[in-house]
Amino acid sequence: MADKEMLLGLSLSEAYGLHPGAWRVAAREAYTDVDVFVQAAERAEQGGMDFLFVPDRVFLHEDLTYGPPFFTMDPLMVLSAVAYTTDCIGLVTSASTSFHEPYTIARQFRALDVMSHGRAGWNAIPSYEPDAFANHGMPVPPREKKYERLHEAIQITQALWGSWRREAGQPDKTSGRFADMRHIRPINLQGNQVGSRGPLQIPPSEQGQPVIFMPFASGASLDAAARYADGVVAMPRTPDEGRQQVELMRSLVEQAGRDADDVKVFPFMQFSLGVTERDAIEHRMVLDRAAGVDDLVPQLAAVLGITIDDVDTPLSDAQIAALTPHPHSPRTTRIIELATQGLTPREILAWGVISRGGFDSANPGMIGSPEQAADMIEEWMHAGAGDGLTVVLSDVQHDLPLFVEHVVPILRQRGLRPEGYLGSTLRDHLGLKEQLGLDPRISSQDNA
Repeated sequence: MADKEMLLGLSLSEAYGLHPGAWRVAAREAYTDVDVFVQAAERAEQGGMDFLFVPDRVFLHEDLTYGPPFFTMDPLMVLSAVAYTTDCIGLVTSASTSFHEPYTIARQFRALDVMSHGRAGWNAIPSYEPDAFANHGMPVPPREKKYERLHEAIQITQALWGSWRREAGQPDKTSGRFADMRHIRPINLQGNQVGSRGPLQIPPSEQGQPVIFMPFASGASLDAAARYADGVVAMPRTPDEGRQQVELMRSLVEQAGRDADDVKVFPFMQFSLGVTERDAIEHRMVLDRAAGVDDLVPQLAAVLGITIDDVDTPLSDAQIAALTPHPHSPRTTRIIELATQGLTPREILAWGVISRGGFDSANPGMIGSPEQAADMIEEWMHAGAGDGLTVVLSDVQHDLPLFVEHVVPILRQRGLRPEGYLGSTLRDHLGLKEQLGLDPRISSQDNA
């Protein structure tokens, strides 16, 4: 990766941000105001970002007493609005193979792909949450059945995308022929769980068919990603772990009969930004005040082995001398370092050392200036930890302008990003070949 330009996506599960205080400081209501989401997408496109990644959840998980739903109202509908106000940025969202029939998936994502002129991507996932199955009036299936349906659904969806070939031509008013039906054919595929006759009633887009994303997980999920995915989203904790995941993914892709470069890996990376490091901490304290820190102070006290009575007063010499760090907390060393620098408990918490806004031991992230953000990104890319990354922001309305206007230019100066878009489709952005229908390297091995 050190010798190549990196790819760059933006995760927008909703338009507030990952920090639980972001919705309370937002200038505008973002959950039901599609314009806020659209404006964030337009800003990301101004920064030349390659795609928006919009995950989905089909049940209400959060306690709305304390904050909004984490996921957007309906990603496909929201991205349809985004498609009409943007020109280049890719539009990726999830649809579960556990609930949607292949024909529905093929039709909806092909429609988004045509509407956006070749910028759609499908994050193909099976579901596992009992609440999601309950909302669809279904029991949770055995694991093997879940992945059997995943394989069948993806293969049949791709076959449907290929059922209308480019050779069908364009509408010809002179001859009176709208399309050549010899190249729009039924697929007649039936698996154990899903099937479809076809053909699809929508022609190919400029990129052929949508790009398929899948998560980096384990076992059956990795096997499916190696067979079908064009992009893989991952959650490594360190650059070395990211490099190992990339190497494993490429090895599995080659074992599936594909080329290693057919799949791009995108680790998630989380940012809280300020013009300076201190500005970033000040804004984190604003978010923390909005969300409240009462629930975090006891956790901080437990890690340090002391009692904390005032969150706005630095620890005394006696308190620092009495520190008895928790042996099993992964952030203990960093917390003690901050405490001995004379920071108040509120300032220590603003560094994200106790799990809030995603900055915990399981996820990479940083709080600081654009230069520091670019340094971290460069470190990961030169370590071979991915083909790019998927950016997650603590406060979208605050952090996204800083990322676009400051971090991206630094990455360009360092040769990590191009000056502009090199094409108009999502496949162009990711350096992927056109595909229309099933990958013959996979379909020749096993059919749905």
